[in-house]
Amino acid sequence: MSDTNAILVVDDDEAVGRVLAALLTQDGHKATWVNSTEAALATMEKRAFDLVVSDVRMPGLSGLELLKLVRAKSPELPVIILTAHGTVPMAVEAMRDGAADFMLKPFNREEVLFTVKKVLAASSTERAAPPQQPRAKNETADGMVGRSSALDEARGLIRQAAPSNATVLVLGETGTGKELAARALHALSPRAKGPFVRLNCGALPESLFESELFGYEKGAFTGAVARKPGRVELAEGGTLFLDEVGELSAASQVKLLRLLQEKEFERLGGTQTLKAAVRVIAATHRNLQERVQTGEFREDLYYRLNVVPISLPPLRARREDVPELVKHFVATLGAQNGRPKVVLAEDALHLLSSQPWPGNVRQLQNFIERLLVLSPPGDVIDKVTVEKELARAGADARPVEVSGESLGDRRRDAEKQAVEEALQKARGNRSVAARLLGVSRRTLYNKLDTLGLAQE
Repeated sequence: MSDTNAILVVDDDEAVGRVLAALLTQDGHKATWVNSTEAALATMEKRAFDLVVSDVRMPGLSGLELLKLVRAKSPELPVIILTAHGTVPMAVEAMRDGAADFMLKPFNREEVLFTVKKVLAASSTERAAPPQQPRAKNETADGMVGRSSALDEARGLIRQAAPSNATVLVLGETGTGKELAARALHALSPRAKGPFVRLNCGALPESLFESELFGYEKGAFTGAVARKPGRVELAEGGTLFLDEVGELSAASQVKLLRLLQEKEFERLGGTQTLKAAVRVIAATHRNLQERVQTGEFREDLYYRLNVVPISLPPLRARREDVPELVKHFVATLGAQNGRPKVVLAEDALHLLSSQPWPGNVRQLQNFIERLLVLSPPGDVIDKVTVEKELARAGADARPVEVSGESLGDRRRDAEKQAVEEALQKARGNRSVAARLLGVSRRTLYNKLDTLGLAQE
């Protein structure tokens, strides 16, 4: 499996679509052009893509409608919007709705390659957060499920901090719900009607951080053919969420420090000083105090970020919430996967509560969806079925019998069986199968090659 990226180009103008696809192909990507949103959706059902580049205005469903459909079905799939100068506000609105970036027509080769490289670089290392689900009966207004004292403490801090403009630092292991907490802070604040704009600091190389955060002026670098707003401007009047802030380089930390201290910035290549009318919420899974001690993180930046710290507990520290979480995921994901009446037996719930769940709530959510899809038909999932899926997922710690078969062989057989069952349940749709297995499409494609299933 090569590192070539599969890119879907969507434009009703055949000349533009074919030229753009050819340009991307010449740069080493595998580009496919289609002329409508409807054709794009049909193509994505058959093949997996790493990026979608779509025009805004097209007959039938628009590019903005395509963006919303992609975000709902495959939130980890980045979308770049193409727009003419007259529809720039529409493109900015698209970014607020989740577009990864936008490019202005007429575009040039340097701009296209720069933007595509930037978006793919961010997407390749960014692990998508779990999709937001409809609120269940056991879910409070802040979107968090559970009644444990550990979670209630964090929930109380969120409610106290939300009305203010103070900078908040959300701390917690991967999968504990840091973005959910940030969104709760935004939703419960006076800025709730403003935009919530996210920037994953860990997914961007240092060379792109400044232009992504502050934007850039025309001519700031090769490929900058027009002024472009950064995340600070896009979040004006709302909340700027800086995820994985602990991954910032020393140079990027300096740039962020000035934004927090002075509440002002300049676009890359510009001289005009702009005011930042945003509230900043940052998050990290790192221990920033330790990083300050080792010199990896600036002490002054740490204190600027750590005005109101909120620590989210790992799932192992609130095991009493697991049954409630499981019921919540079964209800929401069951309806999405054609099993709206299914429930788990009590002993199955107890078994799930005893697991360590090192990936926290995100791991539990992925496991429940896989369980719903791969378990036998029926309205009750029993303990035996859960044990089987835990063993297959490698989530249980029970000793295995020693045999002449190597551990590597047994693991390969288990992986192959899991992949084959996921593909069968997904009716051959590899994007759906990857989601069921809790892995990215690229990981699934690599696994298909490794297991000799690529041609099946």
